[in-house]
Amino acid sequence: MAHGTETIYVLGEGGGVHPMDMPLPEPIEERLRKGMLVRVNQDGSPYAPPAELDGGSAPPAPPLTEPAKSASKPDWVGWAVVRGATAEEADGMTKADLIEKYASPTNP
Repeated sequence: MAHGTETIYVLGEGGGVHPMDMPLPEPIEERLRKGMLVRVNQDGSPYAPPAELDGGSAPPAPPLTEPAKSASKPDWVGWAVVRGATAEEADGMTKADLIEKYASPTNP
C-alpha cells in the first residue's frame, strides 16, 4: 500500500464520479487535459484546487490562454474545447485544422 498517494475524483463521459490514484495513467491524463473528463469533488461538485495546498500535483486543466503553434495536439484540443468545440469534435481534427480554426491571427 502506497503511503501518501493522492486520490482525485473524475467525472466520466457517462456522468459517473470515479476515484483515481495519482499519478494518473497517461490515457486518463490526456483525456482530462482534452476536457473529455473533468476533475470534481467526491460528491461530483466542481473542483477548485486550494492555492496553498496545490503543490503542482493536480492534473493539468484545459489551457486558459492560447497555446503556441508548436504546442502538442492535446493542448490544442483543450484550447478548442475552451473555445466552444466538443471534446469529440476537437479530438477528431488534425492539429493543423485546430490551429487554423482556433488560433488567433497574432499567435506566433
